Amino acid sequence: MSNRWSYQVVEMKARMMGGIKTDALQEELNKQGKLGWELVNIIHATPSITSPVLVFKKEA
Repeated sequence: MSNRWSYQVVEMKARMMGGIKTDALQEELNKQGKLGWELVNIIHATPSITSPVLVFKKEA
């Protein structure tokens, strides 16, 4: 039997000069963790992605 997963993508808003506040990141990680989501990846800023994107999963 294989597990089935649900995924959630959350874009963190960047500050004016780039980067994100660590307090905001910690708050988002704790919020999603309490809802049962597990962080599986962070997609860092690229020319086409200006803000870091957090990817979470949990069993469906």
